[in-house]
Amino acid sequence: MSDYLTHECGIAMVRLLKPLSHYLDKYGTALYGLHKMYLLMEKQHNRGQDGAGLANIKFDVEPGQRYISRYRSVESQPIQDIFGRIQHRIEERVKDQPEKLNDPAWLKANLPFTGELYLGHLRYGTYGGNSIENCHPFLRQNNWMTRNLVLAGNFNMTNVDLLFQQLVDLGQHPKEKADTVTILERIGHFLDEENEDIYKELKRKGLGKAESSQEIARKINVGRILRKSAKKWDGGYAMAGLFGHGDAFVLRDPSGIRPAFYYTDDEVVVVASERPVIQTAFNVPYDAVHEIEPGQALIVKKSGKIKHTVIKEPLERTSCSFERIYFSRGSDADVYRERIELGRRLVPSVLKTVENDLENTVFSFIPNTAEVAFYGMVKGIEDWLDRWKAERIRALPAVGSEDELVRILAQRPRAEKVAWKDVKMRTFISSDQGRDDLVSHVYDITYGSVRPNDRLVVIDDSIVRGTTLRKSILRILARLEPRSIAIVSSAPQIRYPDCYGIDMARIGDLVAFQAAESLHRERGTRDALFDAVYRDAKRVVEDESTERINHVQRIYADFTDAELSQRIAELLTPEDFRPKLDILFQTVDDLHAACPQHTGDWYFTGNYPTPGGTRVANKAFVYYMEGRKERAY
Repeated sequence: MSDYLTHECGIAMVRLLKPLSHYLDKYGTALYGLHKMYLLMEKQHNRGQDGAGLANIKFDVEPGQRYISRYRSVESQPIQDIFGRIQHRIEERVKDQPEKLNDPAWLKANLPFTGELYLGHLRYGTYGGNSIENCHPFLRQNNWMTRNLVLAGNFNMTNVDLLFQQLVDLGQHPKEKADTVTILERIGHFLDEENEDIYKELKRKGLGKAESSQEIARKINVGRILRKSAKKWDGGYAMAGLFGHGDAFVLRDPSGIRPAFYYTDDEVVVVASERPVIQTAFNVPYDAVHEIEPGQALIVKKSGKIKHTVIKEPLERTSCSFERIYFSRGSDADVYRERIELGRRLVPSVLKTVENDLENTVFSFIPNTAEVAFYGMVKGIEDWLDRWKAERIRALPAVGSEDELVRILAQRPRAEKVAWKDVKMRTFISSDQGRDDLVSHVYDITYGSVRPNDRLVVIDDSIVRGTTLRKSILRILARLEPRSIAIVSSAPQIRYPDCYGIDMARIGDLVAFQAAESLHRERGTRDALFDAVYRDAKRVVEDESTERINHVQRIYADFTDAELSQRIAELLTPEDFRPKLDILFQTVDDLHAACPQHTGDWYFTGNYPTPGGTRVANKAFVYYMEGRKERAY
């Protein structure tokens, strides 16, 4: 993605099902769980740049002994910082007695992060500052082991105001209005309630307080706690929680918006945000890793019993298509195939734009996340070229056409890597005026890869605001002196804000919206239409009983995709830009054909899977009309 866009957060959970001595005997280390967590988190590093956190719970420790460890970091390399600190602690304790590394009981009694249950998080913030307080996992502490809660997740809630008020109505006094705090305290409230109900029952049976603690740990119904907690949640979420006594859960939203995968055998239960991460870290095949179903929780009791429990009735599955286009690792078998198909389906519009002139057209990609779709586009062009060759060969005369035959067979797509990102470059100047010149040097170009007056086709995974294209990338590509440049997006036009985790909160920032507004101004329809949409959208925002209609969809109703694409190209063309510029987008129909299991398309169509999403879209437009720069959720 040429625009800077924050990613989805990543989660990882490991539950060891055997004593630490088992892993020492089989794998040569009692730190097996810690090592696997490092792999899971590093392999998901693409999902977190603002911070990271790791928590661990030890089972069956004596009173007075610390059993919950947690490190969080917002350093420039947060994962390395966390595990480096852990390694330093271990090395300091065993430097005079290295044999202790082979003593699981001693390690568990004397060192942090040597327990049976791990939870890691990678934060790519969509809300809040980049501070340690914003980093997961969050911890809710209590002297009763069964009331401790560790929580981390990949989620955004659309109805934080309602959830906050529910906590107030319960008599709580939340320290801030944020979805992380409200979710933590909501689960914590019903965890406390579960403890109290079980204790009252045990007390009636004559059990003492010490005996009751063990029984509460055994009897806690995690599914019941989650069902009560999640009753009013509206948003996209994959969240994981650990209770102090050893129960754990991972819960997915009922629309399946946010991803979560798991693997289990007789040694371990593993959860991560991406399938290939588990495959790589544990060397297991594709079929061994499964999705947690929408609306369900994977619950692992302290006893090791594993079960899947319905927490919220599943809705129509609308898994986030941006995961397939951009966020998820391309090494996932399904994601790879889908991105190939996304590129392949762009071929007809690309060929039309270059007038089938492959001899004088160069194909490339920018940035690296568009590489797989680029391969798909090239494969599609090769398929078209094979058909073209067959037609030309069939039309050749029977004799005397050897030279023409050689020329036809020599035709192939001219695929080049025309731009290279300099990963060492950092735009350390924050003001726009000072950044522009630096940004223009983040990419190096391959001089000589494009002949003067060639056409240049460059695939991007998506275009959100278009700022980086206009200010940097297009100027960089123009140095190659092509006669035309076509920027091809493997995603459709992004017309609406996201409210389920991606940082696209302000509708006025979206170049597709800017294009629609520009066309309405040109036609003289802007003021009357925008005022009418504003009035209707404001009613949705202010009145909870109003029917959930996304009135912003009317802004785009009068224009074809081609009209909007042409206006987007005009808006993104830099001053004094010599090449002709075309902007091409994937169609929504082709997106669904390429990614049939991931139909979440609200950023493109405005069809939100939850009432809160529709409300956010209307609210974003209201804020735009009122000149408010704040987020709509």
